[in-house]
Amino acid sequence: MSEITHVVKRSGAIVPFNPDRIMNAIYRAAVAVGGRDRSRAEWLAGRVVEVLKETTPVGHTPHIEEIQDIVEKVLIENGHAQVAKAYILYRDERNRQRRVDGRRASQPSENIPWAKIWHILDWAVSHRVHSVDALNERIVNGEFPQLVHESEAAYEDDVTTAANLITERQDELSLVIVSGPSSSGKTTTTIKLEERLKHRGVKLVALNIDNYFFDLEMHPKDEFGDYDFETPQALDLPLINTHLKRLSEGEEVSIPYYDFKTGMRHPNRTLMKLAKGEILLIDSLHGLYPKMSEDIPNKKKFKLYLEPLLQMKGPDRRYIRWTDLRLIRRMLRDAVHRAYKPKDTLEHWHYVRSSELRNIIPYLSTADYIINSAMPYELPLYRARLLDLFAEWETQYQDDPLRLDAYTRASRVHQVLQAIEPVEDDSPVPPDSVLREFIGGSSYTY
Repeated sequence: MSEITHVVKRSGAIVPFNPDRIMNAIYRAAVAVGGRDRSRAEWLAGRVVEVLKETTPVGHTPHIEEIQDIVEKVLIENGHAQVAKAYILYRDERNRQRRVDGRRASQPSENIPWAKIWHILDWAVSHRVHSVDALNERIVNGEFPQLVHESEAAYEDDVTTAANLITERQDELSLVIVSGPSSSGKTTTTIKLEERLKHRGVKLVALNIDNYFFDLEMHPKDEFGDYDFETPQALDLPLINTHLKRLSEGEEVSIPYYDFKTGMRHPNRTLMKLAKGEILLIDSLHGLYPKMSEDIPNKKKFKLYLEPLLQMKGPDRRYIRWTDLRLIRRMLRDAVHRAYKPKDTLEHWHYVRSSELRNIIPYLSTADYIINSAMPYELPLYRARLLDLFAEWETQYQDDPLRLDAYTRASRVHQVLQAIEPVEDDSPVPPDSVLREFIGGSSYTY
């Protein structure tokens, strides 16, 4: 029997063998199909290690693909066909994504709102913020306050349009959903939307979806002890769907309460019932995920999606990635409101992005309206706050094969921030700006 000490990653890097990674992968697949038995996942992982040792020739370092083949075999042989299917589908999806990332796509993605993007790009060109060079020129010319005003006006117009569309359908709606990936500005946008609709006589009642999280100990975690709470399966989707349906039909339900300090959910804490004419409002990362509201007909739902859809070319002449903007936003917000270090946010971000690509982006096309929450002026503010940290992380992770994702992101963001003219004074940014949700100083209470 061979002792396994190292494995070969797809990149060719050789890293220490960690059985916890196998258990985490099995448990993650189980959670995806509704399973929560961590002890069974541990037993199955142990069986995978046994088979791996029995079949690996002495002196051979197994490739990650060999290990994954054994995982599939063990799952099927031990009566876990559904878990095996989820594991195989996820594995196939990751391989397909790597192939796409390795070449230029020949066809446009259906998950990108091309019409909206064209409108935003046209705006960026006409306002001279379509590239880092153009942005820097406006800043050097002292136009930062004017740029803030122009950017905020464009965003506010988007919110007003969304409010108009909801108002037109208010008599048939039971549910308004504000959705979008992490740090897209959902909280501020929801508040602004409520303000506009209240002024028009539309009555909204908010439901906090965070109270439907499963207990923290039931979430998958990795070998570093980092919990993956980014997936829709971290939420009790059947219960959410049931409560949304009952509330939309005028019934009373008992809402649970989730204690983030203890990581525990307490059932039946708050009674809730909609009065006649009231519309339910939810602000949720996974609001577009079908199972969350599958029992409510689409004609009774208004689905709003938002994301910072920045159209600006960076120093490498490629468009700056939206996910990098949101990474920076979340770093700043988590450091202030959640006592979460920016470095921890960077290391956790691969979970955020992976879940978005599987569970959020594929449903973007089902939205009734899309809001662009990007502010072209935000990058100069970020340079003044985070440039040195990204330089430090780029160096720290450069030779760590277990932190390749963190290194890639740190290096890319560092390159962009280096090319930006810094702005330290954020006083031109309005107190009710969506950006204040992240940089602080907001007039809203979050």
